Amino acid sequence: MSINKVILIGRLGADPEIRYTLDGKPVATFRIATNEVIIKNGEKEILTEWHRIVAFGRLAEICGEYLSKGTQVYIEGKLRTRKFEDRQGNQRYITEIVANTLQILERKSASNSEPKEIPSIQGFKNTLEEEPLEDLEENLLDEEDIPF
Repeated sequence: MSINKVILIGRLGADPEIRYTLDGKPVATFRIATNEVIIKNGEKEILTEWHRIVAFGRLAEICGEYLSKGTQVYIEGKLRTRKFEDRQGNQRYITEIVANTLQILERKSASNSEPKEIPSIQGFKNTLEEEPLEDLEENLLDEEDIPF
């Protein structure tokens, strides 16, 4: 038996990007930052780690509708590394979290950094039982433009 489960709480670094597979299924990608405070030589230092998140189907639509830069979210999913060929023909690898649960914890107002009311979309789960995730991944457009 093995387990592949990721749980993150962090803030979006930019608005989600919504694209569509060849057969019209939505795919959202965005990055969230998590912070860790360490004490180094008696002083606090904040270490930031960036995580690439991908969501499919209705969860992707919800990400596009309700998430924006600065939103604090709780994400559950699985870690996945996939291989693709870039425009120059080089084999590239990308590691990302495939989200299956999303919860908005805090949204920041556009006018200031004070939290504003959270819409009632808490606890959305992705339901892909009817079609395998691999089928959606094969139909993604423009994979070679992934920056890293």
